[in-house]
Amino acid sequence: MHKKVTETATARQTQTAPFLGWRVVGAAFILAVFAWGLGFYGPPVYLHAVREARGWPLALVSTAVTAHFLIGAIAVAKLPALHRRFGVAAVTKAGALALGLGVFGWAEATAPWQLFAALLLSGSGWAATGAAAINAIVSPWFGARRPAALTMAYNGASAAGIVFSPLWVVVIGKLGFPAAAAVIAAVMALTVWSLADLLFARSPPQIGLPPDGGSLTPVPVPAGPARLGPPSGARLGRDPRFLTLAAAMALGLFAQIGLIAHLFSLLAPTFGAQLAGVAMGTATAAAIAGRTLVGAFMPAGADRRLVAAMSYAVQITGSLAFMLAAGDSVLIMAGVVLFGAGIGNATSLPPLIAQVEFAEEHVPRVVAHIVAISQAAYAFAPAAFGLIQEFAPLGPGANAGAAPYLFAAAALVQALAIATLLCGRRQNDAMR
Repeated sequence: MHKKVTETATARQTQTAPFLGWRVVGAAFILAVFAWGLGFYGPPVYLHAVREARGWPLALVSTAVTAHFLIGAIAVAKLPALHRRFGVAAVTKAGALALGLGVFGWAEATAPWQLFAALLLSGSGWAATGAAAINAIVSPWFGARRPAALTMAYNGASAAGIVFSPLWVVVIGKLGFPAAAAVIAAVMALTVWSLADLLFARSPPQIGLPPDGGSLTPVPVPAGPARLGPPSGARLGRDPRFLTLAAAMALGLFAQIGLIAHLFSLLAPTFGAQLAGVAMGTATAAAIAGRTLVGAFMPAGADRRLVAAMSYAVQITGSLAFMLAAGDSVLIMAGVVLFGAGIGNATSLPPLIAQVEFAEEHVPRVVAHIVAISQAAYAFAPAAFGLIQEFAPLGPGANAGAAPYLFAAAALVQALAIATLLCGRRQNDAMR
């Protein structure tokens, strides 16, 4: 009798509880705007502001930026354990506070050791609010609709590039770096804390709802051994699906971030500074469009590794357009659009691949680890591509087409990412 009453109450709750998934997506979008705005797009601006204020060597401050991302890579690997122990909402609130305090520490640092102490906070806060956190917040609400949902949430990262890159410059110019950091950090903390209390603190099981609100059939997934999740971290490190997915994400982001870090300086000789800035904004718009199209139109049963490989192939085409441009503005803009179209997919597709290749309970850990590995790799990308540029300097009056080695390097690394994805695909076929 008691069992029947409980089942009836659960069924009534399932019928009456509102589906909050899309509100959670909107909140995750806002979180992504702040997280990438302070934790990803902010550090290059902080580098310039700190050098201007303190006169410290470029090598020192550049090392701090790299260390910021490396600390984040270490912290993000621990994120699933922290979520299990303290809850997603509490960890996200702590991450927002740490990121804000860390950025303020960058602004107030008067000695190098203070700068490196601040980046412990900023790097950890970036990890707790970045890609793995977005996946952990959104994924429980969605199964079949997860590609569209994650796409919308991760578009906040691209929006951050449009909003925060110029915002930091303007606010620092008017208020100074310390005041700008305090204001923006306070706004982030208050916003994220409110969203966490309202939406991140609840999950579908807590309000009696299945993924997608129970409105759709479960997402099609491969059957058989390919869905068996690794029971331990040691086995995860030996799983070819995990290794190829992590390597592909790391290679793809290494190529993207390495090239993007220097793209403005490559475009400026042809377009001038103002139009080069417009071109960089065009790349961000293309990233939003590319990610949105994949999330909206990728078939439910599509091979997601092939989709990711095709996205990298489009970017390789963009690199080839840059190489062939030789100052031709039409080819250069074609390169900007084609390369930009895949920028967002490099972040959003790997979690979607993990969704269909690993048991659901293991997906958060898999995503956290692939994000950690890729972040540790791309932390060195700007320096590596800078060395390539040093060995092949543009020279006076050069244009984007005069940096063939830089674009060839990006294309080669992304070709390796494609090969790695396809290798993992063969492993999946062998396990079925």
